[in-house]
Amino acid sequence: MQFGILGPLVVCSPDGGEVAAGGPRPRALLALLLLNAGRLVSVEHLIDGQYGDRPPSGAANAVQAQVSRLRRRLPAGLIESHGSGYRLAISPDDVDAHRFERLSREGRRRLAAGRPSLAAAVLREALDLWRGPALADVSGAPFAVPQALRLEELRLAATEDLLEAELALPEGNPVAALRELVTAHPLRERPRGLLMRALHAAGRQAEALAVFDDVRRLLAHELGADPSPELAALHLEILRGKRHRERTARIGPPAQLTSFVGREEELARLAALRATRLVTIVGSGGTGKTRLAIEAATHRTAETCFADLTLADVPSPARGEPADVRRSGAGTQHEEVGAWG
Repeated sequence: MQFGILGPLVVCSPDGGEVAAGGPRPRALLALLLLNAGRLVSVEHLIDGQYGDRPPSGAANAVQAQVSRLRRRLPAGLIESHGSGYRLAISPDDVDAHRFERLSREGRRRLAAGRPSLAAAVLREALDLWRGPALADVSGAPFAVPQALRLEELRLAATEDLLEAELALPEGNPVAALRELVTAHPLRERPRGLLMRALHAAGRQAEALAVFDDVRRLLAHELGADPSPELAALHLEILRGKRHRERTARIGPPAQLTSFVGREEELARLAALRATRLVTIVGSGGTGKTRLAIEAATHRTAETCFADLTLADVPSPARGEPADVRRSGAGTQHEEVGAWG
């Protein structure tokens, strides 16, 4: 037989027909046994699950009566008595909730092993078992609320795993699904990180950075907290990637506002070196090396790469801090003209 609690309680016979489990109390008792499929459940645990901290007098007899009603509806021998409690003699895999948990763990392992395609297939199978809120029609029983919350948390984690697996696939970029998840769970950081990665992969860096700014403001307002170190590191990674692309978007010499006069001899010498891939101009500061380098690079026929090294962040060997290239020599500066031929 097959049993389902990921939604309203359902009991299916081997031929596929649905078996009625009875009224609210027997259904709640069966759901509690299903959560512990194959394991002995004490009478005390069944009473607590059914009635909470204030059981009525004769609660043990009430549980026994509920078991009797269930036995009349289920195949003989399915509910076993073991003195101090009862056991539902089925495999955990006969219950959708246990099957979901097993598949979710398997999908997560495959994702961690770098097999996103297989992980996505398993996780989709797991999530397809859900028919609605877990334990939907026994929610009045004391045990149902914490169990439903636990299963819903596992469902959310499996959904995040699936979206991460799809993001790793060549054809996958689940931006829309991630936006829906972020809207439904605005304080949850993992979907935010996945959405930032998905937008970044799609070339939408500004939107990815905006997602981080939004959650940073929300966490500060709602919780007085900062984003996690992992999310902050992802933000920095995307920010640096964007800045790198901005810096390298235009590699040619910068346009000049005034005409260039003089230096014909130096320009002629540089022109004679046009076949050279890298030329260094050396001289003291303030003699016009940068302008000369720009003018020479502008007249080269090959594509030219211009790098203003005076603005580069060069680590200082002593302190590990940015150092100005202009102060890294011993009084002599240089300008470089590089070209790809």
